[in-house]
Amino acid sequence: MPKVPRLVARDEFTYEIPMDEVEGMRVPGVLFSDPALLGGVEGDPSLLQLANVATLPGIQRNALAMPDIHFGYGFPVGGVAAFDLTEGVVSPGGIGYDINCGVRLVRTSLPVEEVRARLPALVDRLYREVPAGVGSRGGYPLKPAEMDEVLAQGARWAVEHGLGRPEDLPVQEEEGCLAAADPAQVSEAARKRGLKQLGTLGSGNHFLEVQAVDEIFHPDFARVLGLETGKAVVMLHTGSRGLGHQVATDFIQRMDRRLLEEHVTLVDRQLSCAPVSSEEGQRYLAAMAAAANFAWANRQTITHGIRRAFSAVFERPPEALDLAVVYDIAHNMAKVEEHRTDGAPRRLLVHRKGATRSFPAGRDEVPAAYRAHGQPVLIPGDMGTASYVLVGLPTSMDRSFGSSCHGAGRRLSRHAAVRSFRYEEVTRELSRRGIVVRSTSREGVTEEAPGAYKDVEEVVRVAEGAGLTRRVARLLPLGVVKG
Repeated sequence: MPKVPRLVARDEFTYEIPMDEVEGMRVPGVLFSDPALLGGVEGDPSLLQLANVATLPGIQRNALAMPDIHFGYGFPVGGVAAFDLTEGVVSPGGIGYDINCGVRLVRTSLPVEEVRARLPALVDRLYREVPAGVGSRGGYPLKPAEMDEVLAQGARWAVEHGLGRPEDLPVQEEEGCLAAADPAQVSEAARKRGLKQLGTLGSGNHFLEVQAVDEIFHPDFARVLGLETGKAVVMLHTGSRGLGHQVATDFIQRMDRRLLEEHVTLVDRQLSCAPVSSEEGQRYLAAMAAAANFAWANRQTITHGIRRAFSAVFERPPEALDLAVVYDIAHNMAKVEEHRTDGAPRRLLVHRKGATRSFPAGRDEVPAAYRAHGQPVLIPGDMGTASYVLVGLPTSMDRSFGSSCHGAGRRLSRHAAVRSFRYEEVTRELSRRGIVVRSTSREGVTEEAPGAYKDVEEVVRVAEGAGLTRRVARLLPLGVVKG
């Protein structure tokens, strides 16, 4: 049994894995947490994963983990690491298989009472408009000739094909497109998997959720975002589907072969990597960017389905219901960004896996409409729990390379959740609270039962206490569509 690294408390919300805990650590590991959350992570293999990340070449400052940390492939979910562009590496395990899995928030002008009156019909219509489930297909099938355009243009392709509004684009991270994408680096196998999955939700923890704005903590920014207590919003969580998964699989296998040929041994083979500056590293980043663009096009196409569903149920044009995109944020990505290290600005490749960017006011990367306040950060709960809108803080830049958590974080694996919860009990409790659920399978509900996750209130409290984000609004679930 591998040794679990020890944690040393540095302040109320910061714990450190010293560099002598795992042979080869180049920097300390840092976990943002508190005693209430530590009980679910101490002794967990995710801490060893965090320490192992700290052994990778060219890593800067610290290997970081957010308060929603849990076990993943290579990097822990909730992991953040920044690498020098010359001496550092890119690791697909530090981005994840679901490239650009992300969250989008869409606001409405509808009072919660009006939505509740038609909630079952609305959730049913959303379920029909947005295909969900393992291998789901049927949203907006692509012709092979269109795939290159989607991979290169991202959300803009969807908007230009009548699946959105021009004003949807400026309020997405990177405006819904990474310019570094090279569709030629995406394999035929990946393309084939994506052809019938644009506009589909998928399975696992992906969801569509109709929510109520329950409480406002930062009125000035909430007003800018168009969020108002008592109004309904829609939160969407999905990514690049089978296409992104295949891109990750392809490059992990290629990097594995290269490391074997070069007789390079890593502390964990799941940290398979290539130098950022190498041809292989650049090809992966170009393919990752293309998969990220597919994910943005996917969320944009699903947004079109959301608007169709609301328009049909409430018998008004989408524009009359507002249905504007508030923000769209990624949480499985690697991007070149400028950060201060050793007192000077440097361009670094920042990996975020199950972690979101939380840039403060004034950064050029923040949409112009929000730049005076900072970047919105969207933190979903799961079915029966609250979700949050947060905003990045200046202190996050030095503490976490401008990063924050991406959700509540799993407390139980999916298999453990299925063993621990019964479908009837979960749906009965949700129904008792007035939450309508539609899922393609019973397992889709039990795997994602609220009890399978950490306490999102505590996770958000730690993120705020650690100086990563500030609370803006609290959202409560009304109706959920699960894969």
